[in-house]
Amino acid sequence: MTTLEILKQAKASAPELAMLNTDTKNRALLAMADALEEYSDKILEANAIDVEAAKASIGEVMTDRLRLTTERIKGMADGIREVANLPDPTGSVIDKVERPNGLVINKIRVPMGVVAIIYESRPNVTSDAAALALKSGNVCVLRGGKEAYKSSYAIVSAMRMGLKSIGLPETFINMLEDTTRAGANELMTATEYVDLLIPRGGAGLIRACVENAKVPCIQTGTGICHIYVDKDADLDMALDIIENAKTSRPSVCNAEEACLVNRAIAKDFLPRLKKRLADNRSVNPVELRLDREAAEIIDGTPAGADDFDTEFLDYILAVAIVEDVKEAVLHISKHSTHHSEAIITSNEKTANYFTAAVDSSSVYVNASTRFTDGGEFGLGCEIGISTQKLHARGPMGLEELTTYKYVIRGNGQIR
Repeated sequence: MTTLEILKQAKASAPELAMLNTDTKNRALLAMADALEEYSDKILEANAIDVEAAKASIGEVMTDRLRLTTERIKGMADGIREVANLPDPTGSVIDKVERPNGLVINKIRVPMGVVAIIYESRPNVTSDAAALALKSGNVCVLRGGKEAYKSSYAIVSAMRMGLKSIGLPETFINMLEDTTRAGANELMTATEYVDLLIPRGGAGLIRACVENAKVPCIQTGTGICHIYVDKDADLDMALDIIENAKTSRPSVCNAEEACLVNRAIAKDFLPRLKKRLADNRSVNPVELRLDREAAEIIDGTPAGADDFDTEFLDYILAVAIVEDVKEAVLHISKHSTHHSEAIITSNEKTANYFTAAVDSSSVYVNASTRFTDGGEFGLGCEIGISTQKLHARGPMGLEELTTYKYVIRGNGQIR
């Protein structure tokens, strides 16, 4: 089917999905989860083809984002089941006002309608997005990257089989067949059919959507995440947090990309950081890209002009020395993508300054940035992490996929 044909059928399906009650939506989600596990062999077969084809063009870290396993598919299914257990935001009354003239004004949460998601090489986004869209009453249109097309198509096919098994339209979940830039641009300009567009991927994708989209668009994803190690930090804690934030899964947007170290502790801390992240790691040692002052203390790669503005998505960490928390905040404001930042300190006053002054969607004190995730925030899963300020910010769950309308009840009032 052409992109336009898919968009038309999505728009036509939106009113029916918006009218489903919570029990029916939950049954649909559970059927989708069961179908993922039932058809896991087919999904793995498709994924193996994608992984093999991508090996020549992407590294091992990015290949890990693409690769599915039985355990990961089970995790995807469990994520859908968690969404089924979450409260349904649609139909809830946000506010109620009774006017002196007797009008009763209710502000009610309602679905967006058709939500389109453009994403790259993470097939698990397919199930997360579909689950959150359906529970919030929205028809979804998915446009995955070409590297993961066969995997995503198999996942969508399984979930649609789940919908079909309980008598619901398969067109509640839609996937574009066109993975070209022209196809993406067609989606970005489909003002008659798309109510909200969410790009989820690297800086290039986000920039393309911001520059070209005529439909409402939420910026998500790109994460140049910082951790600042204060002079009053517990250095053992700092090492544990930094190792987790950088190495547990470097290919994701909440991984640490830059480490800022207070000058007062730099000569003590940096050798320990190098030992932990580089010298003691026989597998995947971290390359430290050092500013001039840090390079005078430890060996590493001199930081280039763009290293503090790069989302590496790899075992690479930019390191800079700063005078104090105020200089750390200034550095972050200059280089951050407003995703996630952390401070390691035992000084409550310093921590409070950092959390108040840093303008990012998620700000941590003494914890890893890797927690910026819908599941970790209790949202079940996420459709993206918004780095902007309007409508949604941070991990986007069910409520962020809704808008509201006013329902006004009277008994004959005229103005």
